[in-house]
Amino acid sequence: QMANETELLLLFAARAEHLAKVVKPALEKGIWVICDRFIDATYAYQGGGRGIEEQKITQLTDWTLNDLSPDLTLLFDLPVEKGMERMKKRAPDRDRFEQEQYEFFEHIRQAYLNIAHRDPNRVKIIDAQQTESAITEQLHLILANNGYL
Repeated sequence: QMANETELLLLFAARAEHLAKVVKPALEKGIWVICDRFIDATYAYQGGGRGIEEQKITQLTDWTLNDLSPDLTLLFDLPVEKGMERMKKRAPDRDRFEQEQYEFFEHIRQAYLNIAHRDPNRVKIIDAQQTESAITEQLHLILANNGYL
């Protein structure tokens, strides 16, 4: 088991490298950047899931991102039970996060929802229990309403 602080610092090291080598050069060229997970995931997983103080995450965020922040975040929300069912069907070999217990994921989900409620202009919640076509329709609507389509 890795220490929570070690995990946090490794994630920020990887993020700093990704920002320097991929994100910032693309943005400087006017290219849109889409990330599967970004800073909200750190607040959710390491803050909500691992219990690391938000202040510590914020200090590392401020230093690493240097005023860079997402313009739009799409939160595909799913009750933990449904997410765990999908996870089991998708991959029998689970990574160390996926091996965590129900409570860990419930804390993460609540952290994500708290972020969304604090910043509703940036974070848009999509009900991931819907059909794929309904999710796609909602996604298109969000992107259009925010000037991306």
